Parts: sequence; structure tokens; C-alpha cells
Amino acid sequence: MLKQVTPILLVAAVTACSTPIDRRQANGNDEYANVTAQPKLVIPAGLNQPKYNTEYDIPEVGSKVDKTLVGKKLDIRPPLQVLPMAEGTHVEESSDSIKIVVESIDNDIDLRNEMFSILDEYFSRHEIKILKEDRESGVIETDWIENQEIIDSSMWGADEVYSVRQRYRFSVNVRPHGRSGNLAIELIEHEESFDGKAQDILLTGEDKRRYTVDMLNNTIAYMSVKRAKAIKAKRLRESLGIDVALVKAPEVAENETTEQSYWLADAGYSRTWDRLRIVLPEMGFEIVDLDSNKGLYYINVSDDSGFWSSLWSDKKLPIKEGSYRLQIEQDTNDETKTRIYLKDKEDSPVSNEVVEAVYDGMAELMSEDRKVR
Repeated sequence: MLKQVTPILLVAAVTACSTPIDRRQANGNDEYANVTAQPKLVIPAGLNQPKYNTEYDIPEVGSKVDKTLVGKKLDIRPPLQVLPMAEGTHVEESSDSIKIVVESIDNDIDLRNEMFSILDEYFSRHEIKILKEDRESGVIETDWIENQEIIDSSMWGADEVYSVRQRYRFSVNVRPHGRSGNLAIELIEHEESFDGKAQDILLTGEDKRRYTVDMLNNTIAYMSVKRAKAIKAKRLRESLGIDVALVKAPEVAENETTEQSYWLADAGYSRTWDRLRIVLPEMGFEIVDLDSNKGLYYINVSDDSGFWSSLWSDKKLPIKEGSYRLQIEQDTNDETKTRIYLKDKEDSPVSNEVVEAVYDGMAELMSEDRKVR
């Protein structure tokens, strides 16, 4: 009974077949490697030496070049380049290692957890099993990853298959501040077989680099997809408006200390902080400086934007022009809410009347949904 073969396999049987080893080598024989340089013409004494064209002279190789890599031993494949395609990544390459530097793209997401989560999903998607894992040290070693290629397909017998089996070590390192880290990959075991017979392959440094770069690029390509989705989701979240409530200070008797009125944003600290960077200039509040660690915006107030004029018919700015500070801090009762205090340049609270007067304009802009670019 004839073996059933799909049309694709029939085409492969006709057009193949070279092994991965063959594809490293130049076509034809390597007799050129044995060619010796011909001596120059012997010119009799008294005659002028002819001028020789040096355009096609082959320069001497440097001291770091392996002079044994000639003929069939020379790998003709073009080099692979590391492609840091994911947002917030770039290459860090030295003589003995290749690393992808990964920077945080969202302060609300722990970078270490993000990197491990992406690796877990990548392994699962490609059915790669884990042999060893130490999350504390950031090291993951894969089980054997096998790739098979049909070299020759026959309708009457078994296919001739070239198999490559490899194990890799992934190393995740995140710096103590948590804003950046790196991902490194190392090829730790390699086996090849053809038609069930083991191939005696001695990998060169360039071979190991090619395999490592290929795996690294595949991993970063997957990270690129995941990060692109995360960035789009973040932009969508940030485009939604934030409701802001006015919390008035309670009335107190004369001679008692008056508390300050403030604005309470229905969002976490980070999202409120980012939203204010957009809203404040639209209100005519120029951001002079800022300190996210202290939760401070240093602003100058003017009505150049025309915002207040459009809000009220009397065209009166509800706050004197000058320098002020906005103090941003997480609400003590609910971490999903953020308090916003308005203070003068001396860091003293402004009057509650001013806070309450500015509230309408602040609340309107903060609550607007924005278009996602």
C-alpha cells in the first residue's frame, strides 16, 4: 500500500533536499581553498617592471580571525542581529554575552512579575517544558526543545528527518529600584540527528550565538505583542474621565483652627498624577516643576488659555495669578482615591473659598473622556 503524501510534501520531495549542515556551506567544491598564488613575471635586467593592478588583492586577515575556517568549514550564512522590538527594550552586547535591557513602561506594574509572566505565557504557547526553575535568583532552564525538518519525503517509506534538540537557560535580573532589568538567554545543551542517527556536531561560538539570538528574538517578539496590548489598554484607561468631588472643610467656631477644603479624585495616585499633567495646562496653570516622589506640582497661574473666560461669562479668574503648589497624596481611608490640595508658594493652604471656586473648572476637565491615539 502506498504511503499517502500531501501535495506540500510532494513538492518538498521534488525540490529538496539539503540538510542544515549543507546550508552552511557554499555550493560546489572547495578546490579554490587549495589554489596557490602565482609568482610575478620575471623581468630581465634592464627592463622596466610592469604596473600591477592591486584592486583585487586580498588583504591579510587580522590576528583574531580563525584561518582554519576555509572551504566547507566556512559558514556562509549571514549573521543574525538582536532585534529589541518590544517597547522599552534595547540591546546590551559584550564579547561573551547578549542581553536585552528591559525598562518599565507602567509604574503600576511590577517589572519582575511582568517579565516572568511573559516568559510563562511564551513557554506555554510554544509547549516548552521547564526542567529547573529558581524565581528568587531569576533563572529558568528549559527541558529539551525539539525542532524537526523533513529533508526527504518518500511515498514508499519513512521520511528522512533532521532533528535539532536544545536546552536553554533564561536569566531575569531586575535592579533594586525596579525600573529596569535585563533578560539573557544561553544555549546550554545541543544535539542533532539525521534519520535517527546522531550527528557529531561541534558547535562553534558563532553557532551558539546564532541559536541564542534566534531564541532571544522570538522571546522579545512575543514580549512586543504583550506590551503593545498593555500600552493600548493603559491608554484606554487613562482616556476615561476621573470624577472629582469637593470635600469642604467643616465650619468651626471663631479662633479655632480651620481645616482646608480639598478635591478628592476617584482614582489611584498614579492615574491622578498623570491626569493632572494633562489638565493643569488646559486650566491655565503652567507646570514649572514637579516631584512625583513628594507628590508636588509647582505651578504658575494665569488665564492665557481662555479656559476660565469660556467657563464663566464674567471672565473672572477665580484665583489670583502667581505661583502655587498642588499637593497630591493617597486618601488615608481609601487607597483607590487621591486627595488634591491647593497651596500657595510658601506651602501654606489657600483659602477654602478659592479651593471651592476653582473646583468647577477642575472637575469638568478631569471628568472628560479623551480620545485614544
